[in-house]
Amino acid sequence: MLGGIILRRGRKPRVRKLSMWLYPGQSYWIRDGYVEIAGGIKLRIIGWDRRYDGYENGEARLVYRGDKMMLWISKKIPKPQPYKPRDAIAVDINEKKIVYGDDRINKERDTKIGEAHRWKKLAEDLQRRYSSARYPAWRRRRGILNRIRSYHRKARNILEDWARKTSLEIVRFAKKLGYAVAREDLTGLIENRLGICPRIIGKTDHDGL
Repeated sequence: MLGGIILRRGRKPRVRKLSMWLYPGQSYWIRDGYVEIAGGIKLRIIGWDRRYDGYENGEARLVYRGDKMMLWISKKIPKPQPYKPRDAIAVDINEKKIVYGDDRINKERDTKIGEAHRWKKLAEDLQRRYSSARYPAWRRRRGILNRIRSYHRKARNILEDWARKTSLEIVRFAKKLGYAVAREDLTGLIENRLGICPRIIGKTDHDGL
């Protein structure tokens, strides 16, 4: 099965990425450090997240990216039992740090925004270097385009990995104490402070001319 097929008028379809959906016991099996796929394909496992070994395997997606094959396996995790929290921990999210805790315990973690921004800046610098007033040349040069994409992908992966690990750490901390998690909602803070309707924020006197 092919994934990411791009169709454009007047052009032949292009496959942007290769992927395949697999089903446990029918199209893939995990045995002795190998993944066996229906059709006689056998792949050696070089990395594994062991945190979810105790759960049953579900559908999997085999992805070919670059020169590597990656298998993303879903796990059938039962819904946790609800509990009545004794208290709550507050989470304060800033650009450089995230702070969570209560009146007795405060924990800080640095964010990865600066690291991700560095990779985004590298991608933008490459785009500017290989661009002119007529057209962006980097779109036509496959090697440069792949480097730019890899930089953007690196920045996205850094933020997603940090967000998953940090949120899991906070949830485990709250569950260990029997607390709930409270995050400050700043939506509409500036508008409420100034008494301005959010729908007209940013409009000037010249907008009606």
